[in-house]
Amino acid sequence: MAADAARAAGGRPAQYAAAPGVPLTTPDGAPVEVRRSARRRRTVAAFWENGTAVVAIPASFTRTQEREWVHRMLEKLRLQGERGTPGAGKRRPRSDAALAGHAAELSAKYFGGRAAPSSVRWVSNQNSRWGSATPSDGSIRLSEKLRPMPQWVIDYVLLHELAHLLVAAHNAAFWRLLEAYPDTERAKAFLEGVSFATSRGLAEDGDACGCGGADGGTGPAGID
Repeated sequence: MAADAARAAGGRPAQYAAAPGVPLTTPDGAPVEVRRSARRRRTVAAFWENGTAVVAIPASFTRTQEREWVHRMLEKLRLQGERGTPGAGKRRPRSDAALAGHAAELSAKYFGGRAAPSSVRWVSNQNSRWGSATPSDGSIRLSEKLRPMPQWVIDYVLLHELAHLLVAAHNAAFWRLLEAYPDTERAKAFLEGVSFATSRGLAEDGDACGCGGADGGTGPAGID
């Protein structure tokens, strides 16, 4: 069990509420939220969100499975040694190495770590797409034009391209993957707004062509 592993590692296992109404907390007193999702089938994720440890599990899990996985995932967070605080994780990934690291975090949080790119980098020669991915070699590229945009928009484009490493086409399975990200629709609308403004001459220099290409590009005029 994860609790035994925690003791063996010299740590203290997370508390688990045994009775309804008893708040669930980590060993150092941080609140814990267990999120059940019908969209999740097998994957489990844990992450910090505004100072709360969130454990996302499939809705089909039994209470026994829930207890086991909450213990296990909270222990993972403890070993990482970083407690989330409001605004944490919002620092912009400026370098290619930082962008690749951030992509790995997003993959772990939303895709259970299944999307593992071989490289993630910023590019300045990508004017027809916000982002692109090549599933055959696992590479991901993001347009430099995304840099000044809100982080939740950049995260959407990264997740869009990570999803292409799992599902190459823009089919139902692909969009189901992106349903896990709460800002998907907002980010798509934001990018569509940028594209509209650019096409009407209301913004300086921008992308205005739609999604397309076998490399899984994220089109700035919206994604079909």
